[in-house]
Amino acid sequence: MKTTTLSVRTGRRESVVDLTPDARRFLAGSGDGLLSVFVPHATAGVAIFELGSGSDADLLAALADLLPADGRWRHAHGTLGHGRSHVMPAIIPPSLTVPVIDGRLALGVWQSIALVDLNVDNPDRTVRMSFLAG
Repeated sequence: MKTTTLSVRTGRRESVVDLTPDARRFLAGSGDGLLSVFVPHATAGVAIFELGSGSDADLLAALADLLPADGRWRHAHGTLGHGRSHVMPAIIPPSLTVPVIDGRLALGVWQSIALVDLNVDNPDRTVRMSFLAG
C-alpha cells in the first residue's frame, strides 16, 4: 500500500478545500485499485460532491442550518458552537474510498473530493491518502 500525508491549512473560518488535485498527483503512475482518504481529526470530514458554482457555500449554509454555531452544545470549549464541529463527522465522515482505474479517479464529471472543516479553532489539518493496488 502506498500512503502520503498532506498538511492542509484551513485557516480560522469554516472551509471546504478541494483535495482532488492532490489525489490526482498522488495517483500518477498507479494502476487499478482503491484510494482511501482519511482525516485523523474529531472535527473534520471528507466528502465527494460538486465544488464551485456555489455548491461549497451551499454546503456550509446547510451545515449552519443543521448544526448552528450557538450555545446548545454540551461539548462546549473553544469558540461558541464548537460542539457542532464534533457532531459534523457523523454527517460528513472522516473517511471515504474512491475506485481508481488505470491511475485515474473514477469520479463522475462534476464530482470532487473535499475536506470539510467547521472548526475555526484548529487552522491546520492532516489528510492521509492511501492507495491499495488491485
